[in-house]
Amino acid sequence: MTAQNILIIGGTGVFGKRLVRHLSTQPGLVLNVSSRSATKAAAFINTLSGAKAELHAVTLDCQVNLQQQLDQIRPFIVVDCSGPFQGASYDTARAALESGAHFIDLADARDYLAGFAHALDAIGRQHDVCALSGASSTPTLSTCVAKHLTVGWRRVDTIDMSITPGGKSEVGRSVIEAIMSYAGKNVPLWEEGHLSQTTGWGNAKRIDLPGLGSRRVATVETFDAEYLGPLLDVQSRVSFSAGLESGIEQRGVESIAALRKYKLIGSPNALIPLLLKARKITRIPTSSSGGMLVNICGLNADGVMTQAKWSLIVRQDHGPYIPILPAAAAIRKLLSGSVKPGADFAHATLSLADILEEMRPYNIKTATSVVQTHQSIFETTLGAKGFEALPARLQQFHGPTGPVRWSGEADIERGSGVLSQLIARLFGFPQSGLAVPVTVSIDRERSSQGEPFEIWTRTFASKTMTSVLTSLGDSMVFEQFAPFTFALKLDHDSDGVRMPLVKWRAGKLRLPRFLAPRSDTNEYVDDDGRFRFDVELSAPFVGPLVHYRGWLKPDHKG
Repeated sequence: MTAQNILIIGGTGVFGKRLVRHLSTQPGLVLNVSSRSATKAAAFINTLSGAKAELHAVTLDCQVNLQQQLDQIRPFIVVDCSGPFQGASYDTARAALESGAHFIDLADARDYLAGFAHALDAIGRQHDVCALSGASSTPTLSTCVAKHLTVGWRRVDTIDMSITPGGKSEVGRSVIEAIMSYAGKNVPLWEEGHLSQTTGWGNAKRIDLPGLGSRRVATVETFDAEYLGPLLDVQSRVSFSAGLESGIEQRGVESIAALRKYKLIGSPNALIPLLLKARKITRIPTSSSGGMLVNICGLNADGVMTQAKWSLIVRQDHGPYIPILPAAAAIRKLLSGSVKPGADFAHATLSLADILEEMRPYNIKTATSVVQTHQSIFETTLGAKGFEALPARLQQFHGPTGPVRWSGEADIERGSGVLSQLIARLFGFPQSGLAVPVTVSIDRERSSQGEPFEIWTRTFASKTMTSVLTSLGDSMVFEQFAPFTFALKLDHDSDGVRMPLVKWRAGKLRLPRFLAPRSDTNEYVDDDGRFRFDVELSAPFVGPLVHYRGWLKPDHKG
């Protein structure tokens, strides 16, 4: 065994080929490129003109006599690029460690990652070697970016990550299999400060990538969604989304997910061959450019509300190299002898700088922007004097550095009429009840145009309502419950705030005032120092819609 002897499992696959190409430019390495067919591996090696590493084609099947094959090759490092890792065992990693080799994989599957260290740490320590998992775009690159952006921060409120590859990039069967494995099924989501669930390839939205434009993304299964929450003590949300540049492909996967969610279809695996063939057509109008966006909000080291964004734009079809670069950085670390024995995630041994160093040969550009917010929506709207006149608890609730999560109880009365019930269902109003548990999360962010906004998420028992607030100035705010937007006047004094509705619209269409709902909304402080709310809504020709009133206390101090 020599320190330069590396075995690449799946060396002729989509990612394995790129890792081999990347490493082949480095002299002194011995790369064993494995495939079930040595002829296939040899044919690929012959395409690598100008390689400086020593290359060998190897026949290897992980399901047949793997330990014996490892004893023959005697690698210093084994890198598993085969995938998919959804439902995979740790047999390959275990065999590598027991042969005395270090192990790296490109896994992004939640269950595989969650049990990796527990299953392999003792074996790694016993054989004085290490196993590093997730050495890919997620969770290693994404985690390294998040840790880099939030160094020294007092509080992390939200983390939103998105990846959207160029449509012309090669996609192997294992990638499609991974997507189909969780499309329409429950996937982890960190929400309101705790682990929750959402639908894989649901919750679609559009993101803006600097220099790339707008792309549609949807929620995908990653370990980041549950891992980064406790790691960085994220107060509100961790989300991870991905998007396909082809609109037909993106909408198609979303449709499959919706059909599966509502049990209109079973497993979509039978569609995989058809989807692979369809890509020959659907990829035609797409580009070779893709990107990644990480958006994090919270309080920086000085306690100022901050939004930090990190973007990556890749062109010339270099996007498929992104997932292998963390693995390349991990190989460099292992060759240097600076990694302790045992099993862990690859990001534990890497920094963002380590991965960026591997990006140098490619058309990849990264950028970081940091924006500080010194005033909240309410403070901007009311002005400094008006805001300071509010009770201290209301200032804390509406201030730019106030706690993200509040919890308490509410008494709820819903209108009893047929039309009232229909409207209440349309807006997601909660059911009637006494002392209903309620939580409110306030996420403070800025749009791509730099305009501040707040996302309010109200959860009554299991019923959630979400709205977006922006400032209109002149003591008015917009509150959007898609597709409706309401303009509210902020009447305030030392006792609290009242918010009568003054106008409304659907989309950009202004609606008649006489048809507008009637809103009687009050915020004040009770004798126990608690934040109190009293919201009563009714509609012309319909009558009462909902009346909810209660109290809130901060879950964490700001």
